[in-house]
Amino acid sequence: MKKASTTSTWTALIAVYIFWGSTYLAIRFAVETIPPFLMAGSRFLVAGIIMYVWRRAAGDRRPTRLEWRSTAIVGLLLLTFANGTVSWAEQTVPSGIAALLVGTVPLWMVLIEGLRPHGTPLTRRAILGVSVGFVGVIVLVGPVKSYGGQPLNLVGAGLIVFAAILWAIGSVYSRSAPMPESSLLGTGMEMLVAGSGLLILGTVAGQWQQLNLSAVTTQSWMGLLYLIVCGSLIGYTAYTWLLRSAPISLASTFAYVNPLIAVILGSLLGQEPLTPRIALAAVVIIGAVVLISTTRAPRRKLEPAYAVVGKEE
Repeated sequence: MKKASTTSTWTALIAVYIFWGSTYLAIRFAVETIPPFLMAGSRFLVAGIIMYVWRRAAGDRRPTRLEWRSTAIVGLLLLTFANGTVSWAEQTVPSGIAALLVGTVPLWMVLIEGLRPHGTPLTRRAILGVSVGFVGVIVLVGPVKSYGGQPLNLVGAGLIVFAAILWAIGSVYSRSAPMPESSLLGTGMEMLVAGSGLLILGTVAGQWQQLNLSAVTTQSWMGLLYLIVCGSLIGYTAYTWLLRSAPISLASTFAYVNPLIAVILGSLLGQEPLTPRIALAAVVIIGAVVLISTTRAPRRKLEPAYAVVGKEE
């Protein structure tokens, strides 16, 4: 691993913290007047085209058919189905709550690794972390009316948890799948497939009939633009650079910083409720993720969730 300067490392790390942590609110703004699958599809398709063309022009070799298959599976699991589900659910679930639920991905990652054949065995500390994390989820999604006087939409919350599981499955798969040597090229390929898949989903769901360009607000357009540039291009590029140039333990800290950023921004800019119950759930869930991320596996160190293919919402 090439050692990077402290300034470069922290510049990239802060970019990941801010840009990825703020994408949840940007998604909420974008789906206010743009159908969610069409919004997410256009986001990833545009970013994927830019990334793929850039990396091929920069000299990255043409990907093989096997690499296209692997990146397609990862892109469909992580971006089409997982991110697309989160985008749909944020029509009814506050962005801060969505970020906290997505933040459970490391818990699912560890659980899947421990249960799959030849996976990393669960340690007592890992089991404790998973248990604590699930307690935090229960605190967060319980029936008490604490979200602006209304109960949390359990269907939307449940779908976000399902999206987190899909993300974990895709991350586990990508660890042994044949991927392009250039991680940035692979990212572009994943986004190209994911964007196409989301547009197909939007078509099947009849969202083109729901799209009224004249009714799309400036806030939604700005949210979409922010997701393309800051979330997919800048944030993801910074993260993939960190994976190659900085310790994985440092790069993975975004998994418990981003939910905090999302909750704070949702409260300050999105007028989302920030109650003691949400604060308690945030502490419990993020504490569990920290516990999981600092666990040493008996066979090999388990890479934190998102570490293989990256997480950008």
